[in-house]
Amino acid sequence: MAPPARYCIPGERLCSTEEATAGSGTYTRHGFIFSSLAGCLERKNEDNELPVVSVVRDSESQLLPNVGAVVTCKVCSINSRFAKVHILYVGSTPLKSTFRGTIRREDIRATEKDKVEVYKSFRPSDIVLAKVISLGDAQSNYLLSTAENELGVVVARSEAGVQMVPISWCEMQCPRTHTKEFRKVARVQPQFLQT
Repeated sequence: MAPPARYCIPGERLCSTEEATAGSGTYTRHGFIFSSLAGCLERKNEDNELPVVSVVRDSESQLLPNVGAVVTCKVCSINSRFAKVHILYVGSTPLKSTFRGTIRREDIRATEKDKVEVYKSFRPSDIVLAKVISLGDAQSNYLLSTAENELGVVVARSEAGVQMVPISWCEMQCPRTHTKEFRKVARVQPQFLQT
């Protein structure tokens, strides 16, 4: 039976360069091989040469939202103080499981924070670009902010079920009924557009 795979963390010293050759996911320094990423240690013997030591990421490892990351989320519910969301993507990487997030009223806009009304910024089922500002509280909610021009609602549907188009930084319009609805509209940057 094969021994269980050893899990390594970045910067962990694995062995001497006299014992093995550095492979992928590693680097050498002062005669030792170190792990450059988190993952499982692999040691492969090839012919009569030194074994090759490499560190392989677990492909099933869960990507987590971290502070400063731009995330794509879907609004689940709103009230007068905050919007509850499910985080679906970190950058352009889809998450294997959703995480809960909260966008507080004071984190919706950078200016005139006291005049912000949540229901004029988001509606349930809106798709929003937001930035993680804190890892949250005891309910394991991430705290998110849309207080930048590039952050806010990117996809919204009207009451007629049609995808709305932005007409200003605070309004979107239904192309079928021409009804206008208030939103905190994101000025989407090219790197977030799917081609």
